[in-house]
Amino acid sequence: MGDRNTDAGRRCLVADRNDPTPCEGELMAVTVITGDGKEITGCVHHSARQLASLQGSRLHPMAALMPWVVDVYCRAAALTPFPWEVGL
Repeated sequence: MGDRNTDAGRRCLVADRNDPTPCEGELMAVTVITGDGKEITGCVHHSARQLASLQGSRLHPMAALMPWVVDVYCRAAALTPFPWEVGL
């Protein structure tokens, strides 16, 4: 797991370049699998935002072992697709 001091100011790989919101938690908390099969690992916050936005996306099956997987799914369910485009 990443050291919080080292991770400060960095963004996870899942964060969309147009999404201005900061990461939450570990930068490598969960892996999102896109509709075309690409795997991207990121923080809880941005993983939920991408899960809500990318058609056919899902969490990697190993995410079920992580304690924050329910948080990711709940956040994604409450979001509109591409929330950064509407100021969320």
